[in-house]
Amino acid sequence: MENKVIEGEVIKEKNIEIKKKNNFFTSKIFLTICSFVVGAGLMFVFITLTTNSNILVRKVTSENVKTTTVEEVSDLKNAINNVYDSAVYIEVTGSRSSSSGSGFVYKTDDNFGYILTNYHVIENGKNYLVTFSDGKEIEASLVSGDEYYDIAVLKVNKESIKGVATLGDSSTLELGDTVFTVGAPLGKEYMGTITKGIVSGINRMVSVKLTSGNYLMEVIQTDASINNGNSGGPICNIKGEVIGITSSKLVGSGVEGMGFAIPINTVNEIIGNIESGTTLARPYLGVQLVDLTNTFALQYYYNIRISSDVEFGAVLSYVEENQPASKSGLQVGDVIIEIDGEKIDDVSHFKYILYKHKVGDKIAVKYYRENKIEETTIELTESTKSE
Repeated sequence: MENKVIEGEVIKEKNIEIKKKNNFFTSKIFLTICSFVVGAGLMFVFITLTTNSNILVRKVTSENVKTTTVEEVSDLKNAINNVYDSAVYIEVTGSRSSSSGSGFVYKTDDNFGYILTNYHVIENGKNYLVTFSDGKEIEASLVSGDEYYDIAVLKVNKESIKGVATLGDSSTLELGDTVFTVGAPLGKEYMGTITKGIVSGINRMVSVKLTSGNYLMEVIQTDASINNGNSGGPICNIKGEVIGITSSKLVGSGVEGMGFAIPINTVNEIIGNIESGTTLARPYLGVQLVDLTNTFALQYYYNIRISSDVEFGAVLSYVEENQPASKSGLQVGDVIIEIDGEKIDDVSHFKYILYKHKVGDKIAVKYYRENKIEETTIELTESTKSE
């Protein structure tokens, strides 16, 4: 009996142990299944949210890019259409030479259409043949021009005009603004060429070689492609308004993408004089000048020697009697170093500063003479002569 009881107890304990193990395994399996289900559910939610989020991000990004691109391209096309038919190609012939360039119609009156271009395009010309966007050619006549501003105006019969450009405001330009040019790079074959870029610089000072010597010009810098033949053509903003006249390209070893244009606001300052054919009154001092760095000319042509202590300025090589400079006490060999407190670097800078003043103005001039800095006041008079 004891053995059976003992065996029964043992059997009973084993059954309990087996049940416990079974319950343990059942619970483990149940927990595993639950974990799998919960994990799978969470994974499904995560994947769904991520997928929808990615689709949304892609959709928004795609729509933004698409909208921006479409608007920019559309605006640029409209801008080009606004100015394209006003642009012209100009062939210039003279007694000994010929040249060509671009221009654009900027206004009309009852009888004529008026074309802006660069002075250096029409310089020394006698005949001016203008070609319009439809290929029609017509002879133009010269109204007038200004060498220092590098601006000239031609006129043609009004019936020939295909379009008239709208002039903008160059003072509103900012770095990075989109701009484009219309012109004839490399000649008539490529007339009507459009190049696009940005405003790379504002109020840049560049030296321009003129028949009367070098002169500084304040210009707009752009990376829009500019080549021979573009000179005189319009450079426009994204609205198609002309904000400058393409004037020159900086050419040099390793230099690319640097083009320049005369601000249209600068043109507006003197366009009235050019249209009327009246000479722009510029202040006159009655002097000739030499760059301080041109020691050979100073010593061997003019017998002038300047102290090495003087590092900048424009040297007077000739002073005309009874003219503003001589009346103020200036002499040959004096080095002008300041006008109205503005430092003078060289001769071209001197001209630029001087021509910002008007006839009748009084200017304060600092100059170097015999190891001393002196100062005088000069009242500017008018003359047809250039300094």
